[in-house]
This record gives sequence, C-alpha cells and structure tokens, in this order.
Amino acid sequence: MDRADLGHKIGFGEDRFGSPARFLNGRFDCKVSAVDTSGGMSVFDTFRDIQGGPPLHYHELQDEWFMVLEGEFLFQVGDNKFRAQPGDSVFGPRMVAHTFRSLTRQARMLVAYSPALRMEEFFRSGLGPNSAASAEFEALHRTHNITNVGPPLGAEHDYD
Repeated sequence: MDRADLGHKIGFGEDRFGSPARFLNGRFDCKVSAVDTSGGMSVFDTFRDIQGGPPLHYHELQDEWFMVLEGEFLFQVGDNKFRAQPGDSVFGPRMVAHTFRSLTRQARMLVAYSPALRMEEFFRSGLGPNSAASAEFEALHRTHNITNVGPPLGAEHDYD
C-alpha cells in the first residue's frame, strides 16, 4: 500500500473518500484509511439506524476497538459481557470471539482495526441487514479472515 503523505481533516458526516459504505445495520464513514497508515490501522465512524449487530465472530489477524459515541450497546468479548454507553470503549483482541448489539434505533460508535488489512473493501460490499445468514455473507467473512462462531446477540441478555 502507498502511504498518503499528507494529514487530513474529515468533517462530521463525511467519508475519507467521499462515499460512505452501507453494511448490515448502518453507515460506515471511513475516517482513517489503510492507505493513510501503510496498513497499520483503519478507523470508521459508524451510524446505526437499525437495532442489532453482527454474529459472534473473531478476526484471525486483527484487533478491533470500539468507542460508543451515541446510544447504548451490548457487547460480548470472550466470556465477558458489557453494557456500553457514550464514552465507554471496548477492546476485542484478535482470535477472541466478540459481538455487539445496538439497543437504540439511533446509535453511533467509532470502530478501529489494527492492522487495517482490507476492512474498507469489506464494508463496501454493501450487504444489507437481511444478509447475515447468506452464503455471500459467510464467503465475505472467510475472504477477510473473519470466522463466525455464533448468532447475533438478542436484546434479552444480562450485561454489566
């Protein structure tokens, strides 16, 4: 990857390349690209407009970090379960199963990946909220070294 040599500012509601991605239950605005960091990390501002989240999964090659900015989320990382609100952050290390669920219709969080790999391409696949059980969804995950190991969280779980 060629590193971008200039710093940049991305405004609220804007995407690094001018075209936010829609994936599952939200919009993903790239704020820091793999190109900016020579593949070291990528950061997305995510806007969730449908309650829910991804299936329980792990990343073989990446750590994932979340910071809640708006709304409320449930998280599971390994055997640990958390309720997270604005200002809370959650870390999901590589090879540890994790998932989350937005509880509010309008929710927002920052999500960072290290290393970045091809997460921008992953989110730009454009899979919608009803695609999580599809063969295409599973193939996309395998291509990006993500393994699904369980269902998405339901709203009925008890969390700290």
